[in-house]
Amino acid sequence: MLGSIDIVAFVPTKDAAKARTFYEGVLGLRFVKDGGFALVLDANGIMVRIGKAPDFKPAPFTILGWQVTDIEKIVEEMQGKGVGFERFGFFEQDRLGIWTAPTGDKVAWFKDPDGNVLSVSQHA
Repeated sequence: MLGSIDIVAFVPTKDAAKARTFYEGVLGLRFVKDGGFALVLDANGIMVRIGKAPDFKPAPFTILGWQVTDIEKIVEEMQGKGVGFERFGFFEQDRLGIWTAPTGDKVAWFKDPDGNVLSVSQHA
């Protein structure tokens, strides 16, 4: 039923100005509008609503991610824009912070200004 209908992604923020600077200026999403309750951005045809939520705690897991074709290049470009990648002690990550799963999938995690966990991944 919903398989052929576009999805909308939701991300909470305590500071809409910082979120807009990050998602638009650093990650490259296109700003559409400030709808009062949420910033609306376009991520290659997918609507991302950055909801204004002054009282929330970031989840300890990934809430939004991007599938890429050259993860090393993307991570290096993002690092060049000041994005720091998370390091976890329970599995091995390479010098860029990329983890390679036994299946060959690769993932790197980073946080937005509110502490939301985001990721880039390349699937085998």
